[in-house]
Amino acid sequence: MTALSITGVDFATVPAKDIDASAHFYEHVLGLPFVKRWGDMPGVEFQAGNLTVAVMDPTAFGQEFRPHGVPLAFHVDDVAASRAALEEQGVQFLGDTIDSGVCHQALFLDPAGNVLDLHHRYAQ
Repeated sequence: MTALSITGVDFATVPAKDIDASAHFYEHVLGLPFVKRWGDMPGVEFQAGNLTVAVMDPTAFGQEFRPHGVPLAFHVDDVAASRAALEEQGVQFLGDTIDSGVCHQALFLDPAGNVLDLHHRYAQ
């Protein structure tokens, strides 16, 4: 038996119903840098720090569409300011900003209904 040696995460996948609407959201609303399109397939990659976010239509790959119900958390320096900037663009949040005692979080949805999160850890 060979030892498994995982050295990192290459990308996280986010399902999309309308690839163009989702691509616009991730690039122009969230401001993530565009990396590449998946040729003729409905997939687009964006960079969020050291993580590539692959937005794709799973039905084109023989899978069922189901939005993520748990958040993909994006690190920001200031949750309140980031939330206000997104609200100005019409992004709807899922309740108030959360203060867990170690971090601030603000949950919201992308165009496909995936739960996303503005996150900032302020304590260890």
